Amino acid sequence: MSTVLESSAGGAADPAEAAFVYRDGGLQAEQVPLARIAEAVGTPCYVYAGGAMQATYRALASALGAVGLPTTICYAVKANPHVAVIRGFAALGAGADVVSEGELRRALAAGVPPERIVFAGVGKTEAEMAFALETGILQFNAESIDELKVLDAVAGRLGRTAPVALRVNPDVDARTHAKIATGKAGNKFGIDIDQMPATLALLRDLKNLRLDGLAVHIGSQLVHAEPYEAAFARLAELAREVLAGGWRLRHLDLGGGMGIPYGPARDGRSAALPLDAYVAAVKRTVGSLGLPLVFEPGRYLVGNAGLLLARVLYVKQGRSKRFVILDAAMNDLIRPTLYDAWHEIVPVAEPAPGAALEPVDVVGPICESGDIFAHDRLLPPVAPGDLIAILSTGAYGATMSSTYNSRLPAPEVMVRGGDSAVIKARPDHAAMIAQDRLPAWLEESGRTR
Repeated sequence: MSTVLESSAGGAADPAEAAFVYRDGGLQAEQVPLARIAEAVGTPCYVYAGGAMQATYRALASALGAVGLPTTICYAVKANPHVAVIRGFAALGAGADVVSEGELRRALAAGVPPERIVFAGVGKTEAEMAFALETGILQFNAESIDELKVLDAVAGRLGRTAPVALRVNPDVDARTHAKIATGKAGNKFGIDIDQMPATLALLRDLKNLRLDGLAVHIGSQLVHAEPYEAAFARLAELAREVLAGGWRLRHLDLGGGMGIPYGPARDGRSAALPLDAYVAAVKRTVGSLGLPLVFEPGRYLVGNAGLLLARVLYVKQGRSKRFVILDAAMNDLIRPTLYDAWHEIVPVAEPAPGAALEPVDVVGPICESGDIFAHDRLLPPVAPGDLIAILSTGAYGATMSSTYNSRLPAPEVMVRGGDSAVIKARPDHAAMIAQDRLPAWLEESGRTR
């Protein structure tokens, strides 16, 4: 048996056990052979290791305990919004970080108590605000002065007081991909730290809002603790000023964005946020304030606990490249196309020791040159019909998928130990087409022919 996912230190990436391992000649999800899943539900499909997700949550909660303050972990639903995923964390006491009414409703359906739900996002609508107020959530992470004014008006109409945390933009470089950086002055997120005095002055006049906390979130897939420390230090300084001004803060929200390893150590892509350094940064910066803390991890909890299972359709030799064409496509996993994201790709059948590797482009069947998972990736020889696993797709995989080219959505399967269950079935073509509606004039045109 060999471990597929490894940390840069050479140990299992999951704190309790490797989510995916080769055993008896084939890749398994925990104790379930992927070949068996492919036979049952077809490909492409997403497979999640539920036991590994929960083990990661427990390890994170334990590590954060070293800060010595009351802690609430609110799972960032956007990473993977399946109700089964959310419920697994809720059963361990997790809250939820949501950015839409849809995500809020999913969190509630999964059993997350409203008082453990944080509503973030720069574009909350009045209808979303009203629903969240009536639900009784923990707080709104407010991101602009205009949002505060609208929220105050909505709360006034409902006769309620809205709990608010001001999301601060600390102007800190998160050292991550530009499209997922959120804490620089040029980003759309948060209230510029220089605008805080004016924002606090406005809050004194908005009688339907209650300032409960301050929040910060500087980006996603952070693998260095230093940007966190810089952001948390600025938040701590602001918190002291706010407290000195006579405001009562109930907690600080330190956001999420913790990075995971996306590849093996041999290519330098396996960097992950060192948890001990992160916890130390939290303790050094905000620990002395004595305020309860809220954390919003998403990718960190689910990313490495998921994979996209696909089958090789063709192996095509071009003039200068060899292409491995899969039945999965960019509509199933858009991260490589959207972010130039790197995912480890492995055959499901365990390669022979010392198997020769060859550079191939791993691509999908969609009529776009951007439908590609990897350029010049070194893989052992594969043939049509072979199963392939694209790793670390538990976060921002299925949730960002589409039906481009009228392709059927990939089903989702969850395993725990030796058990497996289809948690989202693949629809058929008739069901997808039935969602379309013809205008009356075209219906009549069809009947006269």
